[in-house]
Amino acid sequence: MKRLVIFASGNGSNAENIINYFKNKKHIADVIFVISNNEKAGVINRAKNLSVPVFVLKNKDFEQNYLIHFLKENRVDYIILAGFLRKISDSLIHEFPQKIINIHPSLLPKYGGLGMYGHKVHDAVIANNEKKSGISIHYVNEEYDKGKILFQKECEVSESDNADSLAQKIHQLEHRFFPDFLEQLLLNKL
Repeated sequence: MKRLVIFASGNGSNAENIINYFKNKKHIADVIFVISNNEKAGVINRAKNLSVPVFVLKNKDFEQNYLIHFLKENRVDYIILAGFLRKISDSLIHEFPQKIINIHPSLLPKYGGLGMYGHKVHDAVIANNEKKSGISIHYVNEEYDKGKILFQKECEVSESDNADSLAQKIHQLEHRFFPDFLEQLLLNKL
C-alpha cells in the first residue's frame, strides 16, 4: 500500500474525490493526511468529514526542513497536489523525486506557469478562442508546470462557453480521470 498526502489550498473537491476513491482500495493506497496553506480552505472540512487528519501550515513552513522530516517520518510515498497554490520548494522536490504529482486545468504547455491557476486559466483559454482545453497531470519539478507530462485529457470549448462553464467541464475531467490515473501509476501500469 502506498501512503499518500494531499496538498490543497482551496475548495477541495479533487482531494475529497481522491480520498473517497481510495477508501475501498486501501490495499493500493491510503490518503494519510491533507496539508493546506490556507486556514479557510474548504478542503479542511471536507477532509475532516472523511476522517482524514488535516495540517494547516503557514507558507513559510513549506520552505522548512521539518516538513521534509515530518513527511519522511510518516513514510509518505507520494505527494498529490490538488489545487495547491504554492510553489513546491526545491528541497522537497529533491527529497521526493518523481513522487510529487500535480493536476493542471489546461493542456500544458499552454496556459501554465506562474499565476496561471483556476479561473485565470479558463479566462485565458476563452479570451484566446481556443477550441480545446483539458487537464494535464504531471510531475512537479523546479519550474511551474514544466515537469514531465504523464497524462492529458481534452474537452471541446464551444462558442457559448465562458470561464464558469469551462471550469465545470474541467472539473468533470479532473474528477473522472485523476484518481484512476493515480491508481494506474501506483500499480506501475503506466
